[in-house]
Amino acid sequence: MINKKSRNETRKVRHLRIRKNIIGTSSTPRLNVFRSNTQIYAQIIDDEKQTTLVSASSNDKELKLENGSNIAAAKQVGALVGKRAVEKGIVTVVFDRGGYLYHGRVKALAESAREAGLKF
Repeated sequence: MINKKSRNETRKVRHLRIRKNIIGTSSTPRLNVFRSNTQIYAQIIDDEKQTTLVSASSNDKELKLENGSNIAAAKQVGALVGKRAVEKGIVTVVFDRGGYLYHGRVKALAESAREAGLKF
């Protein structure tokens, strides 16, 4: 009998494969995306110091979202993380899609972060 791995386990393997090449430094930190069934989260991380510089999620009280798992929420989270990053002086980042396809919510978050002033 063939045992199939869950989608999340295969996503984690893809994420590790991506992370071998993508490293956030102090000059260009890493914009990481995590997507659950109900929320979406974005963090800007400096891997050298192992610190989170900026974060935003769909359950932030500032956004007041009813549904955190749609494209509209992802756009607002991307705009918020971009705005917070620019306020802290972070302009260029490396995008880490977290093993997810660059499609749907992940793509919407990335495009709205670009519109907010981040370059990647």
